[in-house]
Amino acid sequence: MKKNPYTLLFGKEPKQNINRFSESSTVLGNFTDEDYSEQLYIVTGVRGAGKTVFMTEVANKLRENEDWIVIELNSEADLMTDLASKLSSEQKLAEIFRKAKINLSFWGFGLEVDGAAPITNLETAITKMLESIRKQNKRVLVTIDEVVSNKSMSEFASAFQIFIRQELPIFLLMTGLYQNIEELQNRKNLTFLLRAPKITLKPLNLRMMAESYEKNLEVSPEDANEMSRLTKGYPFAFQVLGYMTWENKGDYKKALSEFRQQLEDLVYDKIWSELSENDKVVATAIAKSENEKVSEIREILNITNNQFNPYKKRLLKKGLITDEYGYARFTLPMFKEYVLTVSESL
Repeated sequence: MKKNPYTLLFGKEPKQNINRFSESSTVLGNFTDEDYSEQLYIVTGVRGAGKTVFMTEVANKLRENEDWIVIELNSEADLMTDLASKLSSEQKLAEIFRKAKINLSFWGFGLEVDGAAPITNLETAITKMLESIRKQNKRVLVTIDEVVSNKSMSEFASAFQIFIRQELPIFLLMTGLYQNIEELQNRKNLTFLLRAPKITLKPLNLRMMAESYEKNLEVSPEDANEMSRLTKGYPFAFQVLGYMTWENKGDYKKALSEFRQQLEDLVYDKIWSELSENDKVVATAIAKSENEKVSEIREILNITNNQFNPYKKRLLKKGLITDEYGYARFTLPMFKEYVLTVSESL
């Protein structure tokens, strides 16, 4: 019996995945270029936009190259210690560090090197390791998923900036929600992150989604197109609707109730809880508007265009509305219906 080719799990690279060739080619092209100009990319987007999957795709591609070492760090961990520990535990780097007499025994990891004093400063230790890696013409990719603005991230980002200035072969790919990235960028001494190139993940290609549904669910081309339209190109919705349609033996209409419930329980409740009270009021006005025109929304709120613009800009950066002049439309499928339901309690 065939297994369901779609998944409800976050972060796991799904069997049915719509690749983002343009974005991944940009990152891979710049990172692997002999005279690279970028060593950092920030990937952002709404919850369920596929940030982790995109990062995993790039990391796996570089893992195929023997000249790259890929290190995954936990955003909640002590990032500097974690990086030093994972670099020292890489089998193909151990001999390189030993010959360079990099003694990391002070930190409780790495080989103790005879005749070399233990290094007691983590930034110095990582610098020496990266210098040794550079001599071997290798590069290091560090990935951090769902970054948060905390002390450890601040210390790591500050050190990373120094590594870049020293022209060390370390590259960083990190993902995060808009509000967390903004908070991190605005921390003291980290404004260099404001200049870092960002990739905001957009909706998936509807045609490719429809082809996946038609092939894997054996639905008609008409149903496949309607299913892709219902998802609005939202990656998590693509997986959920495919999963539920599979469970309902190819009848997507029977799956719609479960589709909506899964979106609300697994994503929308969290998104809503992270909005400010004023943002919730504005989102409710958008949901209540018939044609989603800004002029109508402002009338509902009884505010001027200048008063409305900051809210529109914030919801746009959070990935919740489309960037259309004169309109404010939700990007997520069935989010309008969800907002109308939860706003009844406001």
